[in-house]
Amino acid sequence: MKDHKHIIIAGGKTGGHLFPGIAVAQTVQALDPEAKILFVGTNAPFETGTLARHGFDHKAIISRPVKGGSLLSKTWSSALVLISIIQAMYIILRFRADFILGVGGFSSFALVAAGRLLFRKTAIQEQNAIPGMTNRMLSRIAHTIFISFKETKGMPVNHKTILSGNPIRRSSASSKVTEAPVLELAGPKDFIILVTGGSQGAGSINKAFMEAADMMEDTDNLYILHQTGELDVAETSDFYKKKNLKASARAFFHDMPTLQRRADLVITRAGASTLSELTVKGKPAVLVPFPHAADDHQTANAKNLADHGAALMIADKDLTGRALYTMIQDLRTHPKKLEQMGKAMAELARPKGADIIAWHILGPNTQADKGDN
Repeated sequence: MKDHKHIIIAGGKTGGHLFPGIAVAQTVQALDPEAKILFVGTNAPFETGTLARHGFDHKAIISRPVKGGSLLSKTWSSALVLISIIQAMYIILRFRADFILGVGGFSSFALVAAGRLLFRKTAIQEQNAIPGMTNRMLSRIAHTIFISFKETKGMPVNHKTILSGNPIRRSSASSKVTEAPVLELAGPKDFIILVTGGSQGAGSINKAFMEAADMMEDTDNLYILHQTGELDVAETSDFYKKKNLKASARAFFHDMPTLQRRADLVITRAGASTLSELTVKGKPAVLVPFPHAADDHQTANAKNLADHGAALMIADKDLTGRALYTMIQDLRTHPKKLEQMGKAMAELARPKGADIIAWHILGPNTQADKGDN
């Protein structure tokens, strides 16, 4: 007889979908070490590598939405959707899953839909202020909907929608990855700037920040942590070496929570997972929303923070080295302003997102005192 929950977390491919799922999985493990967890998504190297690094099992299914085009193309896409649902049903039955949590991406559609067909408990977790197409569809059939923003558009306002906040992944102590050697290079009085374009990097941010750094004169007490993405890592590293700037540039940092904790200012895209992590840590930020995000949801995410005085926002089309330099210098020379932004960030935090979802999955007797979110 099965005494502990078997849980499937479906979706991924990008950090914005994957990291909230990892955060929930980590919390479930902390509450019930005997619970079984399986991630189901794609074969994308970022997804498989990240899950392996965190020690979670993973299976891949065909993951392709129905797109426009010829009748033949639509027929083929529809056939693939059917195949993915059949694959999902097989995985659910073989794993003996009790609960399926969809975190976004088309693979989550197949698993949540299959879960409903097999009479399993299901939920979706929406990270952004404007939901993606998959979660909009799944909101009609999932038993529970977890949202990160009170102002989330297009989700039903009823008993099954829960404002949880975005699940926040744990840092190196639990994930067994660390960036400590990088941080040891920073001096105790250094102003630390963390620059990141998300898990894939952002060419426009990389270019503008290098231009801004080239204008800076007071660099003795400046330390730069720069996640560049694979395409720009060599050029960015060479730039810092030639300019003799104290910096560490990598394609990807595996322990971003630790770096965020040490940063004085973060320059980043406006993915919901990143913003949730920054609010919990109370870190001021300059936000550059990704202009091609579905339904421009990153602008909605960023505006939510900027309207509360927690961040500065600049559109990607307006991003230049001069504009970024001006923002950075203003914040560096006005520490009170930086402090006020950090406090405003912290006031928006919902740090118990992973706990709320994990409690829901494991059942009402998991945690007697849930506290406030």
